[in-house]
Amino acid sequence: MTRYEQLAQQIREQIQNRVWRAGDKLPSLRESGKRAGLSLMTVVQAYQLLESQGWIVARPQSGYYVAARPQPLPQPVRGEKMLLSEQVDINTFVFDVLQACKDPEIVPFGSAFPDATLFAQPKLARALSSVARKFTPHSSLANLPPGNDALRRNIAQRYALSGMQVAPDEIVITAGAMESLSLSLQAVTQPGDYVAIESPAFYGALQALERLRLKAVAIATHPQDGIDLDALEQALEQYPIKACWLMTHFQNPLGATLPEENKQRLVSLLRERQISLIEDDVYGELYFSAERPLPAKALDNGGQILHCSSFSKCLAPGFRVGWVAAGRYAQQIQRLQLMSTVSTSVPTQMAIADYLLHGGYDTHLRRLRRLLAQRQSMMRQAIAHHFPPTVKVSQPDGGYFLWLELDPALWSMELYQRALALGVSIAPGRMFTTGNHFNHCFRLNASFDWSDKHEAAIKTLAKLIRQLEPAG
Repeated sequence: MTRYEQLAQQIREQIQNRVWRAGDKLPSLRESGKRAGLSLMTVVQAYQLLESQGWIVARPQSGYYVAARPQPLPQPVRGEKMLLSEQVDINTFVFDVLQACKDPEIVPFGSAFPDATLFAQPKLARALSSVARKFTPHSSLANLPPGNDALRRNIAQRYALSGMQVAPDEIVITAGAMESLSLSLQAVTQPGDYVAIESPAFYGALQALERLRLKAVAIATHPQDGIDLDALEQALEQYPIKACWLMTHFQNPLGATLPEENKQRLVSLLRERQISLIEDDVYGELYFSAERPLPAKALDNGGQILHCSSFSKCLAPGFRVGWVAAGRYAQQIQRLQLMSTVSTSVPTQMAIADYLLHGGYDTHLRRLRRLLAQRQSMMRQAIAHHFPPTVKVSQPDGGYFLWLELDPALWSMELYQRALALGVSIAPGRMFTTGNHFNHCFRLNASFDWSDKHEAAIKTLAKLIRQLEPAG
């Protein structure tokens, strides 16, 4: 534990023991540093950590104060253990919901994309301008699959710094994470095969299964601990499952993260049966804790885990640059890519490679995590204050989604339609399943800078929830 984390823990314990109460002003940064024998920067980091966790709030020109601690919100529960979908048909509905989020007059709580203002990156723009000047006719050929050599080496180095051995030759650069996930699915399945997914699942997984004519075996997933491994083991015995697609960290839509021991059991279950794991880890860098949790890929000793990620959720949403650490399937994925998109945009590959080398990526990530943690805390506080006490809310330790559960007799589709008419979008539970299992649930995007407009949108949702009548 670092010195600033130790100081933050001390102050947090003091607040819990009521040494400092809600509304109390904390000692100034300089005073705290002098008392603890720490540098000003260390104290600043400690206070920022406490602020991101919702323990304290900063008041301009005044200092830091102990935040009001709302009553703990009830947590959502796990659904049915296993659901079989012989035919997946979700794409049209997802398209309609996402289209509504494009309207600038709509409060986009239903959006899947993080707040664009988090990524105002002048250094990245300069990197793109710089590589554009260096671009030559040979550049297009040199960056065909598996992709830009410098970018793949930099990604491999970041794996190495996490203690993982991933060779650059195993990495294929893709047009965003969705291409890496779709190519991975194509590499390990044939039309008609069974694929184990989470329930509720990221709608992109459902769309990919629909497009590739695959059958889904949806496994219950808990908002805190992730996929139910007992139910998964039962499904593996019952169906000829060829692949498992899941998010190990800050799952969309629940925000769940698999504990380390669960990752070990997951990998063992699949390794014994020679089943490939497609690990969707696009939110892996958006953790709120002191250290990044290692993906299941860190336990891979047979090349059967295809680890997919991108820069879209943490650096450059519009660049659409992702990758897959594909293990034994790297060559096959390169061939599939050449038959579809040919290659990822070369200038954007080169620009991100240049930025990673010179642009202060880790400094940007630390700021991004702090802001996302603060914003999630603000939204949860608003929900606790305005929503009916029966509404259950997830509490992820990373990412930017909150999963909410209404009384089972209430339908989130009705809430979605009424809210949209009043200028607020949500993502109804229907987006994340092939059936009617989450009709009483919805997802909110908590990445936006908190404002009166967003507070008013939460009040609108609260009012509409109270007006909902049980479905007939």
